[in-house]
Amino acid sequence: MREKETTIYLGPQHPGITGNMMVKLKVTGDTIVSAETHVGYLHRAFEKLMEARTWLQCFPIVCRICVPEPDPNEENLSRVIEEIEGREVPERAKYIRVLVLELSRLATYLLWMGGQSGSMGLYTMPQWTVGDRDYILDLFEQLTGGRVYHMYIWPGGVRRDLPEGFGDKVLKVMDYLEKRLKDYDDLLFNNALFYKRAKGVGVIDKAKAQEWGVVGAPLRGCGIKHDVRIDEPYEVYDKLNFIVPTYEGGDVWARAMVRRQEFEQSISIVRQVIENMPGGDFYNKIPNPLNWRVPPGDAYVKTESARGEFGYYAVSDGSLKPRRVHARGPAYVHGVSLLERILQGANIADVSFIMNSLGTCPPEIER
Repeated sequence: MREKETTIYLGPQHPGITGNMMVKLKVTGDTIVSAETHVGYLHRAFEKLMEARTWLQCFPIVCRICVPEPDPNEENLSRVIEEIEGREVPERAKYIRVLVLELSRLATYLLWMGGQSGSMGLYTMPQWTVGDRDYILDLFEQLTGGRVYHMYIWPGGVRRDLPEGFGDKVLKVMDYLEKRLKDYDDLLFNNALFYKRAKGVGVIDKAKAQEWGVVGAPLRGCGIKHDVRIDEPYEVYDKLNFIVPTYEGGDVWARAMVRRQEFEQSISIVRQVIENMPGGDFYNKIPNPLNWRVPPGDAYVKTESARGEFGYYAVSDGSLKPRRVHARGPAYVHGVSLLERILQGANIADVSFIMNSLGTCPPEIER
């Protein structure tokens, strides 16, 4: 007898969903026949909102494009404006920017560890990692005044200098997180149950990965070494020593191990930044923001976010507001075209498990 095909809607409030998005699944038994991504349940239309605001007023908007990782958006918008304007950034500000970006990467990976574990029923891990992430949020609060949204990186540098004694506090948190890695390994990464659940699940075809536009840990989990920080360095990444981990297999396990190794690399980068932090100015002041006209022109810049290559294209017509700002991130590829492909034939129990391994911010799709 032919099995009946059933339609199931997973999300948008399902705890395994990466943010507020829904996946429409057609299944026979517990096997997925097809998947269709639906977004738009939260923030949307950022690009059009920016066209109605001054350049500086755009910064509180772009932070919302990816709530767990807002800082690469600030970085991209700042650098694309600086590229059009030809504005120089002080060396100290570049180091501080890298510090913020790597702390943001660590906080994002801690959130991912909890989500990946929780989606297989291992709920001790999210309790640990969400708590440990708070130590990084404490640093952000002291540095920027905000725990999640910072509006700290902006054209010309950063909004304020490092507080007195801040470097020592950062190093203390890095020491703590490095010691915690053993606990994370014991509970998750070296867990035989996690290996059995993750190995061979959500496989991305290595031959198709670049063709499909896969980036970040999902691409490096296919054995392909690509990282904007190394391939096209920005800020002071070319002055720092770190490696780009890769794993073969293209599955959930390979992507997890890439992130585990990158977590360690980010701790090393943060330490190098603190140890080599130069003196001098932290901000090349912009004109009066209420009357700041960026010269006509256009530019494209990109960074390596925790989710992969993330670019911004901006156009200025010389007025007080941007003519066009376009955010090009990994979420559309990972959360729509890739997810819909690799869910076909998967077990329904693995849906949220696979989704968390891809790293998707739904508002970035409905930007």
